[in-house]
Amino acid sequence: MWPIGPLMHEHRLIERMIALMDREIRNMTAGAPPDHVFLDSAVDFIRTYADQCHHGKEEDILFRDLALKPIGHDLAAIMDQLIEEHRVGRRLVQSLVEAKKRHLEGIPEAGKDIVEMLHKLIEFYPKHIFKEDKQFFFPCMDAFTESEKESMLSEMWNSIG
Repeated sequence: MWPIGPLMHEHRLIERMIALMDREIRNMTAGAPPDHVFLDSAVDFIRTYADQCHHGKEEDILFRDLALKPIGHDLAAIMDQLIEEHRVGRRLVQSLVEAKKRHLEGIPEAGKDIVEMLHKLIEFYPKHIFKEDKQFFFPCMDAFTESEKESMLSEMWNSIG
């Protein structure tokens, strides 16, 4: 199972942030102004934890090592999709940052843009996580020996310290 255990646990934390984003959408839809402190925290969480820490471990360690293995066309295609999805996630977060900035500048439609970007993020992440959890992580682990898995896990732990 290793090193996918920590990656899957990280997914559960990301899902918790997605639930908070959904709550912000409900608040804004009910008439509340955007919570700029929450938006800053959400962006920081996604950029730092989900992207740099979590996706960083996937791209810099797991995908790197997996690219050296004969994994077959289907699994390689999923890996390529995941890499592109990471880029999509980054673009969505940047669009949220820009919408928040426009809102702070007093542009009226920016509130709708914030809601739209939050919607896109809460639609994006569960699908991405499902693909990793159910279609990718377990099959790709068959490509590694136990020693290789332990080596990746050690590198993942060292990358966060």
